[in-house]
Amino acid sequence: MTTPFTVLIPARLASTRLPDKPLADIDGVPMIVRVAQRATASGAQRVVVAADDRRIVEICTAHGVEALLTRTDHPSGSDRLAEACVRLTLPDDAIVVNVQGDEPLIAPALIDAVAATLAGQQEAAMSTAAHPIATAEEFANPNVVKVVLDGRGHALYFSRAPIPWWRDGAGAMPSAPAPLRHIGIYGYRAGFIRAFPRLAPAPVEATEALEQLRALWHGHRIAVHVSAESPGPGVDTPEDLARVRALFAAR
Repeated sequence: MTTPFTVLIPARLASTRLPDKPLADIDGVPMIVRVAQRATASGAQRVVVAADDRRIVEICTAHGVEALLTRTDHPSGSDRLAEACVRLTLPDDAIVVNVQGDEPLIAPALIDAVAATLAGQQEAAMSTAAHPIATAEEFANPNVVKVVLDGRGHALYFSRAPIPWWRDGAGAMPSAPAPLRHIGIYGYRAGFIRAFPRLAPAPVEATEALEQLRALWHGHRIAVHVSAESPGPGVDTPEDLARVRALFAAR
């Protein structure tokens, strides 16, 4: 029997690189609605957009997507999710999958896998995903976040640095174990995400600029689903948006 879960999509209107990003048109439909449509195609019982601006809520409502207006002063998407979990009165053991609002090509099967990974590992507080890195350029790129796993498939560490580092490989990318690129999708139990903003930030979190390191620093386990395929491109810049628009047009 499939474990029920809820998808929450945090959406913030302000973006320095792409103004009004959630409302960007993709083949006649706002991007935030495209993301919600992909999430609805997963096994989620409920899909809710947690927005910081009434315009996002109104757009979602007009397209039949459930949306909540949250506070505007949240420092991160995790804080926005925590408010949404409280507002939706989700029980502590409810599984929540955080799908980013700038992933209009996310695979519904990946959302299901992240939920199932958390459901199958009761000792984990969170779940996420990764896929094998294909090129040395990607391995060396600090904008590509890497993750190293333990024998149970739990994250040992996330880094922007090339990990694992092949000591005897003169800087070459190791082949075993294959380096893994972290995919920015997360599963949580609602009780944990409500408590997460109250955890003290980890010093290493500030160094790497990776919020998930806070969970590891406090001793929580993160179960990782390893996908054979890389996800579709996300949208951070006008160039990204043009690429995604071209992909939709080609369909």
